[in-house]
This record gives sequence, C-alpha cells and structure tokens, in this order.
Amino acid sequence: MNSKELYGNILRKRSFLCVGLDSDPSLFPEHLNSFANPIFEFNKAIIDATSQYAVAYKPNLAFYEAEGVKGWEQLEKTVEYIRRKDSSAFIIADAKRGDIGNTASRYASAFFERMDFDAVTLAPYMGRDSVDPFLKFDNKWAVVLALTSNPSATDFETMNVVSDDMTNESSPLYRKVIETAMGWGTSDNIMFVAGATRPEKLGEIRQFCPDHFLLVPGVGTQGGTIADVVKFGMNSQCGLLVNISRNIIFAGKGKDFDSVAAQKAKEAACEMASYLNF
Repeated sequence: MNSKELYGNILRKRSFLCVGLDSDPSLFPEHLNSFANPIFEFNKAIIDATSQYAVAYKPNLAFYEAEGVKGWEQLEKTVEYIRRKDSSAFIIADAKRGDIGNTASRYASAFFERMDFDAVTLAPYMGRDSVDPFLKFDNKWAVVLALTSNPSATDFETMNVVSDDMTNESSPLYRKVIETAMGWGTSDNIMFVAGATRPEKLGEIRQFCPDHFLLVPGVGTQGGTIADVVKFGMNSQCGLLVNISRNIIFAGKGKDFDSVAAQKAKEAACEMASYLNF
C-alpha cells in the first residue's frame, strides 16, 4: 500500500483511526478465559466491532510475545482475520525493532513475508542500517520513532544537538532523526511516530516534514486529543494515523465490551470525519 492508497482509504471511511490491539489478557472480560485462544477471540470481537471505523490496526507485540508460542500463533491469526475482514486495512506491527545487518533483514522478512504486516515500528538509534532492510520490500513501510508520547521522551528526543557543523546551529534530536530518515526513503515507505501529548511539536514537524504520514499515539489515556492533533499535524492529504488503544478496546468491562468498543470507535471516527473537508 502506498500513501495515495492509504489516503484513499481514509477518504472512503472518513476516518484516520488506528485501533491499537494492546491485548492484555489481564484486562479481558472474564468470560473470555474459557476460550482456547482468548487473545484472538478478544481481537476478533474488537475487529468486528471497529472495522467500519478504523483504517488501521496496530498490534503491540509485547502482549503476544509474553504468551510464548501460543501468543505468536494468536498474532498470526489476528493478522489473517483482519485481512479477511477488511483487505484494505493497514496493519502495523508495533515491534520497535532496532537492529542491523542480517538480523534486521530477518525481522523484515518475519513481519512482511511471514505475517503480512504493512508496516513495522523501528527504533533508529543505530542509524540507516537499522531501517534499510525494511525499505527493500515494495508497498511496505518503516515507521520510525521520532517524538514519542511518553514523559521521558525528553531524556533524549528533545535534546538539542548540533545540526550544522559550519554554523554550529542546533536543533532537537527528533528533528535530526526525521530529516535524516526522510533521505533514506520516500513518503510512500517511511512514516514517523510523533506523539499527541506534545501537539504543538506536530506543527513544528510539519514545517520541515510536510508530506510524510505521522503515526500519532497518545490520544485518550495519555491525555492527547484528536482536535489538537488535527490542528497541528494534518496536511493536505490528511497525513495522520491517530492510534487509540485502551480508550477503545478496554472501554467496556463486561460481555458487551465489543459494543462499547464500537461506540468509542464510532465517536472517534465521527470527530475525524468532521475534519476531512477535502
């Protein structure tokens, strides 16, 4: 899927919602414990409830890896089910991988060939070598961590670094990451993680990164809002995938959890539609 196709899906659904499948069994409604594959059953219900509102899904791999082999099997089943339910869905492996060489190549093969993800989140600390192997696949994406939504992002990401040795000018590290990574690929295969908890920074990012998609976590539980994300981060082709996880998938605690999730996803999508006036 390229950026034009992703934008087309956004216009068709009138939504730029990404549902995060942070599927923690300890938070599941009790009745799901009787199933052989509770994570998959939970995900299946959430996908059924939200597929008309979501253009993307983002399984967080930690919640699957923690379950061992059975967790990986349920992850594969989840991806396959999303494909059957909505072949146009954009599926992101929230893996935050950050290795190099043949290790990175095998990660890319695992996510893009074995499990048919569209994108993988990547930590760029080791530089271009940690991203290049993922860019060798047509119509697949590297989602590069830039300015994340967590409080301690300020430990490194906002630190000023020298950006021009001739003038000794400095800029935040996240800007250096984005500007450098923009040269590794294109707006059709690289997007950046930029958190909703610092919305004014999205506006700053748009000044030097006008065309790339941004994957925006931090709406809901972490305090970010769709309105602020749109105000500062939207471009002429939308350019946003706003991820909401817990505020949708764990909004309901009982047997009707899927109905509650559907309502929360609908509310988010309706707000998003109000901003899609092009």
